[in-house]
Amino acid sequence: MKTSFNKILLAAFVGSMISLASCKKDDDTVITNTVTDIVVNTTNYSVLEEAVVKANLAATLSGVGPFTVFAPDNTAFAGAGINSATVASLSPTALSDLLLYHTIAAEIPAASVPAGPNAKVVTAGGDSVFVTRKAAGVFVNGIKVAEADINADNGVIHRLSKALNKPSGNIVATAQATGSGLDSLVKAVVRANNAPGGDPTLISTLSNATITVFAPTNAAFTQLLSALSLTDINNIPVGTLLAVLRYHVVGGRAFSSDLANGNLAMLAGGNTTINLTNGTGGGPTIKGNGNGTATSNITGTNIMARNGVVHVIDRVLLP
Repeated sequence: MKTSFNKILLAAFVGSMISLASCKKDDDTVITNTVTDIVVNTTNYSVLEEAVVKANLAATLSGVGPFTVFAPDNTAFAGAGINSATVASLSPTALSDLLLYHTIAAEIPAASVPAGPNAKVVTAGGDSVFVTRKAAGVFVNGIKVAEADINADNGVIHRLSKALNKPSGNIVATAQATGSGLDSLVKAVVRANNAPGGDPTLISTLSNATITVFAPTNAAFTQLLSALSLTDINNIPVGTLLAVLRYHVVGGRAFSSDLANGNLAMLAGGNTTINLTNGTGGGPTIKGNGNGTATSNITGTNIMARNGVVHVIDRVLLP
């Protein structure tokens, strides 16, 4: 009788433990295919994996989330000038800042991306990206999502066609940055701001207003000086220089995804002409009314600044 009772008691105990284990399993979130898992197990995300590990974000992106990650693959990183050597050269903090700029602390499938255009979304790092959903696809800071809705248990990944560049300053600071190739533009702006007859609010406007600037390279200014038979930007009349510089500015953020064939109204008045396919290699161009048939290639797009966006061009626009 005692043996029988003990068997019954043991069976009840085991049954209760199984029941408790079953309840615990149901109550806890079981994550078996996380954002980190997908990155680690996808060959073309190897640079992203290196960055995630060095930035100490692997555990975070394996957590409950939810997350939306705009994920650059190796090709997308290369398009932004980033590879394994770049990752090795950056500090964990710098990599974390960059990766959190690609991450939203919420799950946003492609169908739920705001139509925009350029709706502001706060990133996991506290910065902002600008998203657009339209017939041509989903765009983040003008960069197209190459593959949307790669689902993880703790969120969703959208594969980008190019890595995002996190803004480090306003438009003036961006132009002044070492290696920007925009030294002549900076010199022209300073002269137009400070010289007698100039506009002493120009630098302030470029630093604070929400704008888009088509920024001519150093070579573009050299070409202009040659056409004017001059050797120095300081020889260009201040009024002329000011009118030309203002003709390179558009109100608001106009990413490459916002540009269309036809006229583009400039902030200070007058139009330029955009053609998305007639440039070098079939790329986009912009042409001023005073440029005749000479178009300017848009050689760099969607360079983020705190107060707008910069596109680099290879010819100065003439009103």
